[in-house]
Amino acid sequence: MVSGNSLPKWKIAQPDYQWSFPKDHWSHPKYKTEWWYFTGQLQSQKKPHRRFGYQFTFFRIGILNQTESRKSLWATKNLIMGHAAISDLQTKQHFFSEVLYREIPLLGKFGLYPNPVIAWSQGPAGTDQKWILSWNGEAFDFQVKDSRLGIGFELSTRPLKKLIFQGPNGYSLKGHIPSASSQYYSFTRLATKGELTLKNQIFLVEGESWMDKEFGSNQLAKNQIGWDWFSLQLNDGSELMLYLLREHSGKIDFSRGTWISKLGTTRYLKPGEWTLEVQANWHSSKSKSSYPFGWIIHLPSENLKMEIVPELADQENRSHLLQNLNYWEGAVSIQNQRGEKLGRGYVELTGYGKNNRPPI
Repeated sequence: MVSGNSLPKWKIAQPDYQWSFPKDHWSHPKYKTEWWYFTGQLQSQKKPHRRFGYQFTFFRIGILNQTESRKSLWATKNLIMGHAAISDLQTKQHFFSEVLYREIPLLGKFGLYPNPVIAWSQGPAGTDQKWILSWNGEAFDFQVKDSRLGIGFELSTRPLKKLIFQGPNGYSLKGHIPSASSQYYSFTRLATKGELTLKNQIFLVEGESWMDKEFGSNQLAKNQIGWDWFSLQLNDGSELMLYLLREHSGKIDFSRGTWISKLGTTRYLKPGEWTLEVQANWHSSKSKSSYPFGWIIHLPSENLKMEIVPELADQENRSHLLQNLNYWEGAVSIQNQRGEKLGRGYVELTGYGKNNRPPI
């Protein structure tokens, strides 16, 4: 029970968390922050093939973690924020849409297991279609539309490889204290099919996606400003995830990674087991932020030296709903030093630019 003006504390991630699937695909309201995150590269089914990158994320941002004194359905316990982007890899154009609502009956809702709807929200202003994330029995279906921009997608996924934990038992450290952590798992390779709309033109598409799910209450330490995150799918069936958290000075404060074999076995990587070298920088004329642009990753244990090449420069997501929220979220290709293609992936760069620390 809650007495006086005190409120119960948010739960923090624990190394002995007791997972239960599929129930854990749904929300965890006792934790402050949670997200369902999808990225992928798709191509149109009809020739000549058009290539696209996409991102879709639902965020749950906790405001209240108790309900004893607020029984009303209209009491706001969470915010629901949605981000969606399409990169047209042929025309080199990038489109970004977003929603931000209170979790109340007419605006958005996080579903309860076993209802197949995991989360939904109203679309952006002027759009009559909801944004919806649901469980299809194997993996995830989702739909997004922005009528003003003339973009959207309705995609269905199924797993090509089993779910994996990022960190032992899904306990993912983000800093040097145990509370700087999250519960974290991924589907690193999801077969993906559906429709993608770009400038009101509909394409039947197929390809592969990556899904991340994280929840926790203190994922950035006070000295950390943001992160660089890599999800890389190699043509031989293996995958690599890396994240590096930066201090205000730009120095790397903490980093971890996961190597996933063709068979789906995982090996957790610590600093010193790989090197990452930035090749160049890209400056955004819109947000005035500068981002690293192009990397060489060396993973000696797998005899891999990979060049990570952005598919286009401006894949920056610039929020109009939250001040100073800009981040680079982009499709990349992977090649060796001879220029031979090794795979594809996505890179996320946050906390670059002035006063641009992610609000988590």
